[in-house]
Amino acid sequence: MTVNREFSLGWKVLLASMVGVMCGAAPLPYNTIGFFMGPLNAEFNWSFGEMGLGVTIFGITASLMAPVIGWLIDRYGVRPVALYSLIAFGLSFAAFAFTPASLIGFYGLWLVMGLVSIGSTPVSWTRAINLWFFKSRGLALGLTLIGTSLAAVFLPKLTVTLIDSYGWRIAYPGLALLPLGLALPLAFFLFREPKDDEKPKEILGSQAGHLSGVALAPAMKDMRFWIIFASIFAVALAYGGAHIHLPQILGQLGFERGDAAIIMGSLGIAIFAGRLITGFLFDHFHAPLVALPILSLPAIACWMLAGNDISSTQAFISVMLFGLAAGAEMDVIAYLAGRYFGMAHYGKIYGMLYMPFGIAASISPALYGWVRDTYGSYDLMLQAAMVLFLFGAFILLALGRYPDFSKESVTAG
Repeated sequence: MTVNREFSLGWKVLLASMVGVMCGAAPLPYNTIGFFMGPLNAEFNWSFGEMGLGVTIFGITASLMAPVIGWLIDRYGVRPVALYSLIAFGLSFAAFAFTPASLIGFYGLWLVMGLVSIGSTPVSWTRAINLWFFKSRGLALGLTLIGTSLAAVFLPKLTVTLIDSYGWRIAYPGLALLPLGLALPLAFFLFREPKDDEKPKEILGSQAGHLSGVALAPAMKDMRFWIIFASIFAVALAYGGAHIHLPQILGQLGFERGDAAIIMGSLGIAIFAGRLITGFLFDHFHAPLVALPILSLPAIACWMLAGNDISSTQAFISVMLFGLAAGAEMDVIAYLAGRYFGMAHYGKIYGMLYMPFGIAASISPALYGWVRDTYGSYDLMLQAAMVLFLFGAFILLALGRYPDFSKESVTAG
């Protein structure tokens, strides 16, 4: 199957997947909670640390649910899981309109959303893309995952407008219209798995029409699984807190709030570029070799930001380097899971590999904050992050060549 044929057959699914990622649980809570904290603090007098714990509860819960959703995807297909998850996520997000004057109730809402929403994240959408695309899989995944970058562009302004115009309680169901009123109808009409004659032959085994690949149990006995697992955890632990604390890091280096905001504006552009560049290069070069420089570059950013003197140009470069790695990371998970373990049990395997990403990204902000509170600056954490980025990049070189699943049968699972 040629690249052009893959896109001619799969563009509708690609469009629905990109919008699904954009409106799903991966970007929506994280890009909006910061704007709700002020009104919630004013009404309930909760501290920002107390409110931030809700995001941690959500992130860890969703990460632990990822393997379960992966199993459901492999068992019942990706379409019903994605559709029902969009509905559940939209309703659970809208339910924040009824936030009670109780932190326990507030945390309960985050917990429920974590339990029901993971199917609206790339766990679902990337499986479909991996089934439709092979020769251009990297680019297709990059295009799908720019949904998070698009969300980062328009969600802050939309959130502020809704809160200012209608109040924070109405803003929640207003934002919930994105998964319920935009992504859901588009997915209902356009999103599906390919028929047997539409699947790339490279993902099929010796049994006609059947996907080939490794089951979860043997995959977890394969050292390559744990290499990918360790790389994902290390990079997410290094980057997650850096993203949240970058304004404060820049502030400690002497940048005014307005200047820091301008510098931070380059982050979204870099994430966008990182996704497309990484995806394109994955289709033409060995993925671990592509990931090596992209995931290593943020180590330079850590080194520059851990100093006491940095120019505006260096600050822009540092933020851009962080963004390139952030743009690549989700591509790395989806691409490597499919290429090294096949598609027969992709949902479960991807779910297990998404788990370290979600957990590390959830605890990383607290870790950065603890270092700042304890030592008065972020320097020690940035130095540790430098090592984590390099470790996560170089360890992938041990993965070796891609297995050839086109001549193999489905393994039991």
